[in-house]
Amino acid sequence: MYGLLKSRNQAMNHETLDFLRRLIQTPSPSLMEGEAAQLIEEEMKALGYDKVSRDDAGNVIGIIYGIEGDPALVLNSHMDTVETTPSARWETAPYGALMKGNSIYGSGAADCKGGLAAQVYAGALLKRSLLPLKGTLVVAATTAEENGCSLGVRELFKKTLPSLGLKPGYAILGERSGLGLYYGHDARVELDIRIEGSNPFQVNDAARSIYSEISRDGENGAGANIEVRQPLFANTGGMRHASIRVAKRLQGSESASNVLTQIRHETKFVAQSAQAMAVQVAVCEEEQMLYNGTRTLVKHVVDAWATDPFHPLMERSRQALAAAGIQVRTGKWQLGRMGMGTAGGVLTREFGIPVIGYGPGDETQAHSQNESVDVRKVYEAVYGTAAIVHSLVGIPVFGWTSDEI
Repeated sequence: MYGLLKSRNQAMNHETLDFLRRLIQTPSPSLMEGEAAQLIEEEMKALGYDKVSRDDAGNVIGIIYGIEGDPALVLNSHMDTVETTPSARWETAPYGALMKGNSIYGSGAADCKGGLAAQVYAGALLKRSLLPLKGTLVVAATTAEENGCSLGVRELFKKTLPSLGLKPGYAILGERSGLGLYYGHDARVELDIRIEGSNPFQVNDAARSIYSEISRDGENGAGANIEVRQPLFANTGGMRHASIRVAKRLQGSESASNVLTQIRHETKFVAQSAQAMAVQVAVCEEEQMLYNGTRTLVKHVVDAWATDPFHPLMERSRQALAAAGIQVRTGKWQLGRMGMGTAGGVLTREFGIPVIGYGPGDETQAHSQNESVDVRKVYEAVYGTAAIVHSLVGIPVFGWTSDEI
């Protein structure tokens, strides 16, 4: 079986690369994924997925039905990218999809259009290899992960999959794991500190004092785990306003509520020193509009999560990769940049779905200028993902060769 998958995969490497190149050439900053969604939908239809559709969040869902239907296995990658600003110092065009050696460069190449291309073509590989499935395979390209805290994933699992009569048993994220089997990461929260008063000098002094105090906390131990933005000031209705945005990575036993309490405590004394001034601290919330016009409220919290490294999902995935002749490496995301995260917390905590990550991109490339992905890892991810899928929801076959099918 693995020889069959290998040979079929090699035969369609050029198609996989062409699709990845077109994905990178199609800008899809978070909340503006419409053109990318159209491209993915057309590609899935051309590849012969049994059903292809979009939902109310603009997600693209491709389905390959199994003989029995349940359980469904969901392969999920987000189609949005961080926004590329004019000041970003790219050595290559962000949407040029330039090949240099074995790497292709462009916005989202590692995070995570390489993983998305691999998952879409893993489904195609199983179709072309005529390998039977017992459970249903869902390949979902979701919206609003980078700037929406997994809004698309929430819609997919809360409404879309149930409306299609599908009960997901497992999920695999195509996020940048360097072909490692990843099983969790720490949390992150963004807080908004707002100061208001009639005396502008008092508000200015308070905002700068709070900024200095919280920044000092970072210098005294939190380091790269806290990010404090300079205060922003405004005047409205005869009042002086200041706002400070704080992003904090949560480690170990830390929780968003604990951090909220701590920072409220630190700002309390400033408020007490000036009776005519109010200080509020809250988790950042904002209304966002998806590319299809749907509006929703977003809370800026990324939950920590972990799947037991000995969970059957991990065990079967490790066994499948080993049987396919692929080196097996396990680990967790380090989230080296503050804005990073995955939908794993949403899936495990809110929906009780066992999750792992397996994608070709390297974590160090995500959210960076000159982002790239090694196309050899993309090809291997197609093969490895197909092997994992068949191990989880496929019907065992023995002795098949590419000459016999």
